[in-house]
Amino acid sequence: MSAHYEVKLRPLRAADLPRVVRLEQELFGSSAWTYGMLAEELGALGRWYVAAEPVRLYAAGPQELIGYAGLWFDGDVTQIMTIGVDPQYQHLGIGSVLLTALIDRSRQIGASAVLLEVRVDNDAALAMYGKFGFEQLGIRKRYYQPEDVDAYTMRLELTDDSATDDAPAAEIRDAAVPDEPGVA
Repeated sequence: MSAHYEVKLRPLRAADLPRVVRLEQELFGSSAWTYGMLAEELGALGRWYVAAEPVRLYAAGPQELIGYAGLWFDGDVTQIMTIGVDPQYQHLGIGSVLLTALIDRSRQIGASAVLLEVRVDNDAALAMYGKFGFEQLGIRKRYYQPEDVDAYTMRLELTDDSATDDAPAAEIRDAAVPDEPGVA
């Protein structure tokens, strides 16, 4: 499905964690991060997390988040920690919007590359990462526990010509996500 869907990006907040925990359980099952893991991750040094909300002109106030993503910057490269999109909103370009935000942030903070791990059986994510120019580096055996599922390691070099302009994406409104104090 290649429908058009408009989303607004904003910083992920501690108040979002109950919703993120529900999405984690739905998306990742027994590999889902717990509330404690998410809270620790959100507050850790070098982390930057973003939430995607639907843009609904007929609805006032904040909307329930439908996607989230985050990265960790170690001073050289960024590591994508997670990308999750509510199953009801998958295949609408929201994952691409979130990935674009992570790559853009990586460039802003001076990372030389973006790294990630992805389940070897996650065809949709593998296709998305391929469209963005990520290259497969290797495999991590039994990376995802407790399922014993392998992961591909992938890398995107951030050069001046590694643009994300050709990648598919939902429309973004207010895409510039402000920094949070103490967050990369």
